[in-house]
Amino acid sequence: MGLAIELAKKARNPSPNPYVGAVIVKNGRIAGRGFHLKAGDPHAEINAIRDAGKNVKGSTLYVNLEPCAHWGRTPPCTDAIAEAGIREVVIGIKDPNPLVNGKGITRLKKAGVKVSSGILEQESRKLNEVYTHYIIQKIPFVLLKTAMSLDGKIAARTGESRWISGEQSRKYVKQLRAKFDAVLVGINTVLRDDPELTTVYKFTSLQVYKEPLKIIVDSRLKIPLRAKLLKKPEEVIVAATNKAPKNKARQLERLGVRVLAIKAKKDRIDIKALMKKLAEMEISSVFIEGGGEINASAIESGIVDKVLFFIAPKFIGGRDAKTPVEGRGIARMAQAAQLRNITVRRIGLDIIVEGYL
Repeated sequence: MGLAIELAKKARNPSPNPYVGAVIVKNGRIAGRGFHLKAGDPHAEINAIRDAGKNVKGSTLYVNLEPCAHWGRTPPCTDAIAEAGIREVVIGIKDPNPLVNGKGITRLKKAGVKVSSGILEQESRKLNEVYTHYIIQKIPFVLLKTAMSLDGKIAARTGESRWISGEQSRKYVKQLRAKFDAVLVGINTVLRDDPELTTVYKFTSLQVYKEPLKIIVDSRLKIPLRAKLLKKPEEVIVAATNKAPKNKARQLERLGVRVLAIKAKKDRIDIKALMKKLAEMEISSVFIEGGGEINASAIESGIVDKVLFFIAPKFIGGRDAKTPVEGRGIARMAQAAQLRNITVRRIGLDIIVEGYL
């Protein structure tokens, strides 16, 4: 099962589909292996069956997610498994998709295939935490990332912030962006840093490389038409309110940018309403990489599922230097957002704190 999970990770981002890897074992040896690349392509189980060839009959299939039992973009995997003569299927977790949930297991058992599940369950759940969240909650899985100094600053008092974290951390973030459907920043980040939000990903010739969409929260459409993010306008979504200048919206749309009109909340974009709109667009995951105001808005609205804080061993100081979470803040400590399932690790000289809200 561990190998199946590692195979599944070979897909850069199969969204809106899950990460799935499959391994076929016969007589104690691996006979076939496969993973699902992207929506519309053969599922992991099919690729493993094809890889096994004549050795598939009487074998055991290990797969991190319950095989599908319905017609979608591809035929049901359960039928192919039974027809191939696979004797046993070992599953990591059930598929939370209502079209599948438990039905794949039932169908396999009816076909005479032995089924067991819950193997490396925790690892299988984490692998598909985005997919599970999107399927059940009908809203994107949101990861908030920030980098700060040891004294909790994200920039010098002048606003200069390059670079707080080390080179290894920055490279890791570029790799991480590539695994999300969209990267979100606020207009202040665009005006201050003029970022490109590039990705770095090692991929094989078989993989499809798709840049994540760039979402800019810009209630009044202050974004300069020469901003670096607009070099590839087809990859950009700008979220504005109805009070944004109509002529600026038309200029952006002529460039190829998609402008979304999102309802306002206290004269700012209602970020929860924005997430609902993105879900309608089949955007299942969002990587927030903004400044203190966007971070505060996201946390206060309750849209953040996971945080990733890079802490650099540096002191910046300054009462006017920005912090990772600005906004009004809480009145009492009992109101503080508490992380759970926390992990701490190092990358280069930096410390990474990861946890769930």
